[in-house]
Amino acid sequence: MSITSYIFGILAALLTLGVVIEMLRRGRMRERHAIWWIIAGTLALLVGVFPVILDWFARLIGVGAPVNLVFFVSIAVLFLVCIQHSSELTTLESKSRTLAERSALQELRISQLEERVAQLTREKE
Repeated sequence: MSITSYIFGILAALLTLGVVIEMLRRGRMRERHAIWWIIAGTLALLVGVFPVILDWFARLIGVGAPVNLVFFVSIAVLFLVCIQHSSELTTLESKSRTLAERSALQELRISQLEERVAQLTREKE
């Protein structure tokens, strides 16, 4: 691999980490969402700075081409992010449904109370 590729990998990892940290700082991303991106960025930075690690680890686990290991780890991280988001989406949908039901019940109670008040007002007249 050329030196340009290594520099590009390092810059991409630093950019990813910088964006995630800035989003955390501004409150636009929560810690539980950022953890996978921080792990991915850190791994990418390590591999960019020390490319021998990727070759060594690929040989250790029996992967023929180190780039295949990069793709596998990337897909695994994205898969974990998808699972996390699906889990949170399910929780939010459940909470949203519960809130909608509570809101509908409150609206029903309010309309019943308004009818009762109107009826009592008519009876007093």
